Amino acid sequence: MESFFTHYTDSSAVFPSFPIVQNNCLRSWDVFLSLFHSFPMLPHPPWLVAIQDPPCRRSVLPTFPGFMSFAPPPPGRPCVAIYVSRTLNQHLSCSTVFHECLEMLSVDIFSPEGLFGSPHHSLRVTSVYLLRTNSPPYRSILPE
Repeated sequence: MESFFTHYTDSSAVFPSFPIVQNNCLRSWDVFLSLFHSFPMLPHPPWLVAIQDPPCRRSVLPTFPGFMSFAPPPPGRPCVAIYVSRTLNQHLSCSTVFHECLEMLSVDIFSPEGLFGSPHHSLRVTSVYLLRTNSPPYRSILPE
């Protein structure tokens, strides 16, 4: 699996690349589409895209070619979503982890051969959207 990842080098080391993009779409389809259409211009397009305030229609996330989308289950409009590259999902096992809080979503990535040339077989990426409130604790999710 090591050859699947892009490598950056400097004078002393080789680093496997696992590009992740995080963005608040402000519930805007224009922001969402602009973000995803910019990926082909990047030298290393993202494997994962964490979105806060995704646009949606009838609680359904927008789709984009080359990505699978995940969001907390209804009821209500999702505050967070994670888009996983279909290329990543072809090489590694990805599963969604839902939390009690609808402002939090995780994706577990697994490879029996290990990830990034390490003996570690799994990686959890979590997207959390901390909404400010006017009353204590001033966040919708406690840091713990």
